[in-house]
Amino acid sequence: MLFAIPFPAIDPVLVEIGPFAIRWYALAYIAGIILGWRLMRRLVAMAPVAASAEQIDDFVTWAVLGVILGGRLGYVLFYQTDHYLSAPWEALYLWKGGMSFHGGAAGVIVAIFLFCRRQGLNVRLFGDRLTAVVPIGLLFGRLANFINGELWGRTSDVPWAMVFPHGGPEPRHPSQLYQAFLEGFCLLVILQVLVRIPAIRERQGFVAGAFLAGYGIARIIGEVFRQPDAQLGFLWGGATMGQLLSIPMVLVGAGLMLAARRPQPAVA
Repeated sequence: MLFAIPFPAIDPVLVEIGPFAIRWYALAYIAGIILGWRLMRRLVAMAPVAASAEQIDDFVTWAVLGVILGGRLGYVLFYQTDHYLSAPWEALYLWKGGMSFHGGAAGVIVAIFLFCRRQGLNVRLFGDRLTAVVPIGLLFGRLANFINGELWGRTSDVPWAMVFPHGGPEPRHPSQLYQAFLEGFCLLVILQVLVRIPAIRERQGFVAGAFLAGYGIARIIGEVFRQPDAQLGFLWGGATMGQLLSIPMVLVGAGLMLAARRPQPAVA
């Protein structure tokens, strides 16, 4: 048998009182939203001002709805279509899990456009500041995936391979940690550097484009080590669903970065 590091025995449930349970996964969502909200309140105040702190407070509800509704709809459409066509009511069973980042991202994008239109805000400026904090949630989310022992990696003989509780007897890549590092930590550092450069902030849409392209690249790399979803397997060209959904993100992100221009002064 190949050498493997023992999987840390971390209970996915932090606290359980009767029928109520507080899970690490739920705390990851809460932590990502709270920390992202607090940081975004500071970022929007940088010149050029993107919104008021009070408007960011109001947007939190819109963002949460976008993540939940978009994430669930994306999972239903991209990952379990046949199942939910036969039992559509189960799409409402949120407590059973099943969320798609790409669907959640689409939901938040819709929320941004609707909110900015209602508040009279610049969509690109607002999107730049919001996407700069999104990797916080990605970092916590991937760590929660690891604690839950889900979305594990492909079989491997690397010295740090692990045997996951529900992943069979073979040692596997701890791909959740790879993705936490790439999609969470690395992307967060890059975006925080970019959003703090005045010349970059003036190029409206650049940071948002960097997020889309950066996440897409990180996800494509991470999926090389991650076990494909059992119900889908490998798809066109040996790619996974996560990789195929990330390609448009890279292209759109690169387009936004190339198209980003400093606002032109008004002609008297």
